[in-house]
Amino acid sequence: MKRQYLAKKIIQSLVTIFFVLVFNYILFRVMPGNPLAMIMRNPRASQEAIERTRELFGLNQSWVVQFWIYLKHLFTGDLGISFLYRQPVTEIIVARIIPTVLMVGLAQILAIIVGVFLGVISAWKRGSRVDVAALGFSLVTYSMPTFWLGIILIFVFSVSLRWFPTSGMLTPGQSFSSTFAMVRDAARHLVLPVLTLSLVLIGEYTLTMRNTLLDVLTEDYMTTAKAKGFDDNYLIKKHALPNAMLPMITLIAINLGLVIGGTIQVETIFSWPGLGRLMFDALKARDYPLLQGIFLLITLSVIVANLIADVTYGYFDPRVRE
Repeated sequence: MKRQYLAKKIIQSLVTIFFVLVFNYILFRVMPGNPLAMIMRNPRASQEAIERTRELFGLNQSWVVQFWIYLKHLFTGDLGISFLYRQPVTEIIVARIIPTVLMVGLAQILAIIVGVFLGVISAWKRGSRVDVAALGFSLVTYSMPTFWLGIILIFVFSVSLRWFPTSGMLTPGQSFSSTFAMVRDAARHLVLPVLTLSLVLIGEYTLTMRNTLLDVLTEDYMTTAKAKGFDDNYLIKKHALPNAMLPMITLIAINLGLVIGGTIQVETIFSWPGLGRLMFDALKARDYPLLQGIFLLITLSVIVANLIADVTYGYFDPRVRE
């Protein structure tokens, strides 16, 4: 791995982070709505109280001054105080990130395993009933809106069959006799959100893997390997799959970053106490510090995931380093 290649990618990532910080800062402040209305929570507040609150949260300063103060605090790990919760943004995000990582992590693992498997089988048996079934399933799940898929799963498995709870992370008012009982209850609440998110990702991964593998199977080296009499398992594992996985690495890395902020619909539908639901509440309240903190985390996750994908891709394919 050339050092110049790695240094170039790191510099590009740092520049991207700075421009995203500026964009996010401006974007939230041009949105309609007044954050003071949420901060005060009292439509009859006096003008003096409004001015004190404006000064307390630094809203009396110009945008440039506020941005400079934000950058200085950012380098010390201080993301500010939430307008909505009146708590440090860092503490709020840390408390909410664990449920999101748990849900997203399980959904990604399930989607990668099933999606790659279906994509390989579908491409290898192109034109068969298995291919048609896998392709149809993938197209339906990938094209279906996430919120609609979640509602369908709630209706089928929660309302009709009563197998799983409809919302939350734990049963309200439930006293657990042991840690195992609490984990089991959380697992039941986790099934439908994970299934909703993973089904959409499975469709995407299956289609991508199938199309990529079909291109690989037409390469000359695959024809040569078949002519040498290698069995199907050897051809897939040693020749086809390693080359077809290169685009999948990039896609998985991008999704790992984007899905952290893309769980708003899933977490809202299932009342899952994660970052997606937190972002939804912060948007409604025009909570600038909290929104900036969440979007900073999303930005970092996307950039780091892409950086890892670029480095990994460059390791497996030396041509991209040239």
